Amino acid sequence: MGTSLTPEFWERFAVLLVLAMGLTCVLAAFFDDLAVRMLHRGTHRTPPTPHQPVRTDHRTSVHC
Repeated sequence: MGTSLTPEFWERFAVLLVLAMGLTCVLAAFFDDLAVRMLHRGTHRTPPTPHQPVRTDHRTSVHC
């Protein structure tokens, strides 16, 4: 026994399909933005610079 799909079914199907597509786009954009922020979080840090001793032309006195 075959059943026919009513116009009410197609209306609800279309509404749910559009809602599902919209939710998918919003969630994809959110998680994409979150992933980009996490990737950029580590790259903005500057590496520590090694300490360079100050060079002078004279020797330091060891007498107090």
